[in-house]
Amino acid sequence: MQKLGIVNYFGAIVNFAGKTVTMAELEARKLHHDYTDLFTRAVQPALWLLIVGPVLASIRAIPTGKLPYLDFMAPGILAQSVLFISIFYGIATIWERDLGIVHKFLATPTPRSALVMGKALSAGERGLAQAVIVYVLALGLNVHLSWNIVNLLLVFVVIMLGSALFSTFSLIIACLVKTRERFMGMGQVLTNPLFFASNAIYPIAIMPGWLQVISQINPLTYEVDALRALMIMDGTSMYGIPFDLLFLVVAIGINVAIAAKLYPRIVI
Repeated sequence: MQKLGIVNYFGAIVNFAGKTVTMAELEARKLHHDYTDLFTRAVQPALWLLIVGPVLASIRAIPTGKLPYLDFMAPGILAQSVLFISIFYGIATIWERDLGIVHKFLATPTPRSALVMGKALSAGERGLAQAVIVYVLALGLNVHLSWNIVNLLLVFVVIMLGSALFSTFSLIIACLVKTRERFMGMGQVLTNPLFFASNAIYPIAIMPGWLQVISQINPLTYEVDALRALMIMDGTSMYGIPFDLLFLVVAIGINVAIAAKLYPRIVI
């Protein structure tokens, strides 16, 4: 009986994973049919790395220790790109609601959490595309990137986690506001505070005390911290990469649980 229970449990996990991957594949097809979104999304990191970064580096006003400023900034801009793509991911769900697609998903026996995780995985694909863009730009600016294979694989993991985190957060917002107009307003309100209340473009140590407190609970801070240690040749992590990953995983788990609970409400 115990072995049968283990087999059933393992089968349930495999079934859940299969449905999650199927949802992710369905979402990824949208990207494969239209790559223009990737090129338009490349504009923002290009502006930051090619214009803002060199200007801030030239005035030497931001203390970054032994790291050149562009080396310090590149991981933050990658995290910013992932954030800006993922945080608006929920608007696609509102479109699907209007087209009746969400109703069809909810009519299937697929667990709501698998639907949410499938969307999170597909957001990761877009995040990885942004990583390629940022790496190419960073190479052109002579940023000292680490090409250690383990580091590159962990960068892949961090980007997937960051994309999953903010896309599921986006889905929660979509389920609450339910209209495209409100969602766009909420997205604009949330992205810039998340970005500027993190260590993406300046160290936490130079922030005012109240902003340092906020940055400590900002998930983007831990994503940037991990990327800075993994992407840059002499990069270091303030909190430790295991803690960064743990923080992101726990935050994703909370988001998935909330989003799965709220997902049916979007059709009401």
